[in-house]
Parts: sequence; C-alpha cells; structure tokens
Amino acid sequence: MRKIKNITYVTLDGVMQAPGGGEDFKYAGWTFPYWNDEVAKSQLDELSSSDVLLLGRMTYQGFAATWPSMKDDMGFADKINSMPKYVVSTTLETADWRNSTLIKSDVVDEVTKLKNASGQDILMYGSSSLVRTLVQHNLIDEYHLLVYPIVLGTGQHFFKDESYAKLKLVEAKPFASGVVSLVYQPAPEDA
Repeated sequence: MRKIKNITYVTLDGVMQAPGGGEDFKYAGWTFPYWNDEVAKSQLDELSSSDVLLLGRMTYQGFAATWPSMKDDMGFADKINSMPKYVVSTTLETADWRNSTLIKSDVVDEVTKLKNASGQDILMYGSSSLVRTLVQHNLIDEYHLLVYPIVLGTGQHFFKDESYAKLKLVEAKPFASGVVSLVYQPAPEDA
C-alpha cells in the first residue's frame, strides 16, 4: 500500500497560508528568504519518491497557475508538471493542468483507492481542508512539516478546529537557513 505524505511549510506559530506567494495575504511569500539549495534538494527528493500528487482546490489552483510555465535545472518543474494530479474540490468544474483529475465526491473512498493502487508514495502539499478530512479517516501516513523561523501572528493555520491527530516524531533535520524539517507519523491512541 502506498503512503500519503503531506508536506506543509509552516511558521513557528502554525501559519501555512501563502508560503510561496500568489494570494492576497499581507505576508505572502514568507518562505523566500529561507529558501536555499539544501531545502530545494530535500523537496526534490520528496517529489522524486512519489508518483502522484493529491491536492485541495486552493493549493491546486496556486500550483496550476505557477508550475506549467516554470523551468529549473534540478528537474522539479518537469517532474511536478508530468505526474498525475488528483484535486479534491466540490466547486471546480475542470482541472486543466496536465494529467489532472477531479475528485468531486466520495473523497475517502477515492483516496483509499489511490492508496491501494500500486506505485510510489502519494504526495500532498498543504491543502489544510483536505487534511482535516483525511485525518478524520486516518489516511495520512506521514506529515512532513518544514518549520520556518518566522512568526506571522495572522493567517490560516495548518491544523484547525476539529483536527485531532496524535503524532510521533520519526525524523528531525535542521537546515543552515534555520528551517527545520520534522517528519511525524500517526501515533497509536494508547501511546
């Protein structure tokens, strides 16, 4: 069975909104000062170990507006543009980014089918509303949080009300820029 790995960039106070810009948010693009080759390589490694993207509507729309025209020497853009993408949305009518499929209903069943299919891991970026749904059904296998050394004091938080998840730390790696990569897996309730 494939794993679903959620990668989210968060501030020290848990904000995940507009890390790469593209939104009408006072602090949009807050990750840029901390981005370096070390962080970029870690993200390319994560993408390379996956062969499917699972995205919520807002993340999908931001990526679809940005990635198709991007080029880079590391091959990240080629990989993300070519891989199959599943976008969960009840409001989108089409998903036009190459290799995109809409999931409009039966989210839990459809995501479970994706997990049970053969292949590499399924990679999710951000998508806090979708995360809430998947947490309730124990469908996320790993949370890869890149914690940035910044406090915004405002913005959308990754975990919201009714997002209960007991987690265990399985890896911690600091980067020279001050970003820390933390990998968590669901912990047994009795732990």
